[in-house]
Amino acid sequence: MKVGLAFGSSIAVDGASTIELCQQAEAAGFESIWGGEHVILPDSIASKYPYTPDGKIPAEPDTPIPDPLIWLAFAAAAAPSLRLGTCILIVPQRNPLILAKELATLDQLSGGRLELGLGVGWLKEEFDALGVPWARRGARNDEYIAAMRAVWAESHAEFHGEFVDFEPVTCSPKPVNGNIPILVGGDTEAAINRAVKLADGYFPGEGDIDRLKALIARVHGACEAAGRDPSSLEVNAMFGIQMADPEAGIEQMREAGVGRIMIPAFFFAGPGGLERMHELAEKIMPLTK
Repeated sequence: MKVGLAFGSSIAVDGASTIELCQQAEAAGFESIWGGEHVILPDSIASKYPYTPDGKIPAEPDTPIPDPLIWLAFAAAAAPSLRLGTCILIVPQRNPLILAKELATLDQLSGGRLELGLGVGWLKEEFDALGVPWARRGARNDEYIAAMRAVWAESHAEFHGEFVDFEPVTCSPKPVNGNIPILVGGDTEAAINRAVKLADGYFPGEGDIDRLKALIARVHGACEAAGRDPSSLEVNAMFGIQMADPEAGIEQMREAGVGRIMIPAFFFAGPGGLERMHELAEKIMPLTK
């Protein structure tokens, strides 16, 4: 089982703290580090955040949320063995060709360590502020992924779709291994189907172990219905509630079929945070082998 440090960019914003966090996470045995995304947080939010009981995002307007790709490029140099990921990048908000260039460049700089965790977004007010259509964002996302994979796969690629349309073009550099692993985030039926259809991994937000097991069973059922081997879709699961009893949490996650646990970096914010991170790592890392 792999262990990732989620939302690292939210507790280390400046250069010095980012270097320290990444190097300490690497030394503690973390396999990967991840950055989240919101371009802006509107002052007024009516949209329901899907991962809290009250539907409120656990952030203030001035909570730091650095651009994850720029932050990960810095992290890549600070910790050369850590894999790098987004948790998550809101793909429909971005231009797909520019994003393809950015991702491939970061993958090249890091020696092929990048993973793209993506979602279609929950915050309509953010889409409105960016001038991006909210309607059909799922279809837009899927077409953007197809267009990016087209220019990653070959030179002189062309694409003709509803949202993306271009004659033969070449986008260089390309990803180190010709593609970038994709994880789909979300707990909805649409997210499950999207993960089964186009992703290498699935990253639900559910933390309760019983509901997580039920969700994973639905994912496996969807894989089988689509003729896909369920073991080919790695499950990445948030390790939050389990922090109350980490050793038991590891065993629960293993039994549920989780391939990577994602520990929120928020647990290690503030004074003594890195010491707490090492103490936790000493307890759980041997259990993940």
